[in-house]
Formats: sequence, structure tokens, C-alpha cells
Amino acid sequence: MGSGELVTGEIAAFVTSTALVTVRKDKNFPIDGLIAHLDENAELTLHGIGALLYGLLDFVVDGQFDAVQTLDDQIESLEDLLFDDHPHDHDVQRRSYALRKSLVHLRRVVLPMREVVNTLMRRDVGLVPPELVAYYQDLYDHVLRATEWTESLRDLVSTIVETNLTIQGNRLNIITKKVTSWAAIIAVPTAVTGFYGQNLPYPGFSHTSGFITSTLLIVVLSSALYVTFRKNDWL
Repeated sequence: MGSGELVTGEIAAFVTSTALVTVRKDKNFPIDGLIAHLDENAELTLHGIGALLYGLLDFVVDGQFDAVQTLDDQIESLEDLLFDDHPHDHDVQRRSYALRKSLVHLRRVVLPMREVVNTLMRRDVGLVPPELVAYYQDLYDHVLRATEWTESLRDLVSTIVETNLTIQGNRLNIITKKVTSWAAIIAVPTAVTGFYGQNLPYPGFSHTSGFITSTLLIVVLSSALYVTFRKNDWL
């Protein structure tokens, strides 16, 4: 998760009235953590298979919450990077893409959990005893919060991408203004020296006064342009 890439593990659960059988599809699922979680809530096992299934789902949802929290923290650091004094356009674009990809993947995992928990809470299924209804309702609330949180983070990442593009555009406009301003200032001595370099007699031709006049024109006009551009925040 440090790079913004989401790593998921899959586990299958077969539920009967007397047993809960789990099958791991890969080694990414932390089965030791699940066992420790069930041991912490051992008193609930008195209520049968429904308690074991609750422990499994609660552990999975907690893992989803941790993933959302980690992605949220990374998005906050990305926001700080976005408004840093030194541009980080490449890093922002790369990390935004990675985070958005992870959030899309996480949404595909979190969203179906609502239907799973809601189905298990139906009375005709018969897996949830009355003593565990409050626990399953709390679990359902956690699933809803995780889903809403994931959706809000997706919107936030999209906003960051748009903001980064806007900042790049504003930075380009500032650079364009500065380059244009300096080009205008440089054009002044070019124009003056070009005028005084023509092969025609002009005021001050072949005299020191002509050199002084051209120098004064360059200095005065260039200074006037510089002051004007600085006043208008173009430089």
C-alpha cells in the first residue's frame, strides 16, 4: 500500500447450520489475523455458526477500512505535494493514477459487501440469531461507511487531477507572460540600434550626440517597460 497499489486476498466461505468452512484462494489473506480476531471475540461463539460468520465478515470489513484509511492518508500527502512550492507534476500524475486505480479496485471489493451482509440478516436465511442482530447491524453500518468513504476518495482524486492540470495551465500562463515581457524589453534595444544602424543620414548621424541619444532611448524605454511589467505583475 505504500506505493498506492492495492493488494487483495480472497477467501471462500461455505456455511451450513453446523459448520463454517473457509478456503483461501491465495496466500495474501491473513488467516492468522482472522484466528486472532475470532479468539478476541470467543464469547460470541456461544451463539453458533452465525457468530463465526460474523467474526469472518467483521475481520474482512476491518481490513477494508484499513485500506481506505491508508489510501486517505496517501491522498492527503498527495494534496500537500500538489501545493508544494516546487512543482511535482510527474509525481502527482503518477500517484494520482495509482490511487485512482486502487480505489476502483477497492470499490469492486467493498460494494458487494452491502448485499452480502443485508442478505445474511434476512430472517428466512436463519443464520443470524436474535442475540447477534445488533452486531450484524453494526457490521452493515461499517460496510456503508467504507463504501461512502471509498466513493468520496474517488471524487477527491479526480479533483486533485483536475486541480493539477489547472495549476499547470496557470504556471504556463505565468511563464508565457514573463517570456513575452522580456522579449518586449529586448526588442527595444534591437529596434533602436536597428534604426540608428540604417544607411541614411538621421539626427546625430556620425556624431557623439547620436550615440548618446540612442543609449538614452534604450535605457529609458527598457526601464519604462520593466517598471510597467513589474507593476502589472508580469515579471
